[in-house]
Amino acid sequence: MAGTSDSTETSTPLSTNLSADPSTSPRTAQAATSADGTAAPELIALPAGHRLAVRRAGHGGVPLLLVHGFPCTSLIWSRVIGPLADAGFDVAAPDLRGYGDSDLVADDVYDLAVFSIDLAALLDVLGWERAVVVAHDLGASTTLDFANRFPERVERVVLLDATAPDLSEAYAAAGITASGPDRRILFDYQANQGLHADELLDMLNTPERRRRYVGEFFGHRLWSPSDAFSDADREVLTAAYADHDRLRVAFRDYEIVMGRRRTSLPTIEDRGLDQQVMVLIGADAATLGDPRTAEARCEVAYPRLVGPFWIRGAGHFLGWEKPKVVVGAVRSFCADLLAGDGAFTAPARRTSSAGT
Repeated sequence: MAGTSDSTETSTPLSTNLSADPSTSPRTAQAATSADGTAAPELIALPAGHRLAVRRAGHGGVPLLLVHGFPCTSLIWSRVIGPLADAGFDVAAPDLRGYGDSDLVADDVYDLAVFSIDLAALLDVLGWERAVVVAHDLGASTTLDFANRFPERVERVVLLDATAPDLSEAYAAAGITASGPDRRILFDYQANQGLHADELLDMLNTPERRRRYVGEFFGHRLWSPSDAFSDADREVLTAAYADHDRLRVAFRDYEIVMGRRRTSLPTIEDRGLDQQVMVLIGADAATLGDPRTAEARCEVAYPRLVGPFWIRGAGHFLGWEKPKVVVGAVRSFCADLLAGDGAFTAPARRTSSAGT
């Protein structure tokens, strides 16, 4: 990695300073609620020129960033945003660029590096020096990059799955053998989205077909218990993917993973995290391999690990399936911050803001 620099670890009080002058704020407020009853997002302009749609609650509390994955948008956090705000957090749940209600971007770049740069810019607009980050799926991968690319912006991390960085040599040295989910169940969608994205979209040639395809991830693909999502839930959660261009953006990550598309900057996915990390895992997710392997990988990757905690009766979408458990765990994990007894302690910066 180029452009690295060293600095001493610092400890400064939590900053919750928001934009003081609404007349000059880059935020565009929308209606308080959407037609489906969920909190509507604010459109927040970033210095790069595009806007992120951000669901907000609890202004003035401990900064908390919620980062979604695929096949989700920020709506997947709908059941925890309010309770987390009630617990004392200042909550921001953005749609990643190109997802949900956020803008598509002119340069057509969608990868972990630019997602991370967007998150840093969002913290700047919100007036947050640092934040606790709760993340899931693609959002967890983004957070690994973000927490290493901008370590001084991330205080603590909560991962709602067994995502771990690529530390193959360290895992091997610890005697951890390769283990993953049954590819016969899951790999078809990865191959189709990563190797045949345009052909797949040609088949998904109506909004209804696109929504039905995405809805399957909340249904018979066995990612979660069969009763985790109702038909009404799927109607809400798949709405954004009715749009052809939005679904095409979501396939980009799979093209990168399958080697069909280059990244804008090197992804920082070969390091553990210096921050304190709590891991919650839905025990019923078919995306898991051997639970012992998942635990061992987390112990190597996250030296300041809390957990993993296995949540029975839940699968891949913990924030939706077990919102009370997630809220309670995050509240306990950050109890000192909520009480005002803990100062944010940012790890020493290891990379440049350019992230190269």
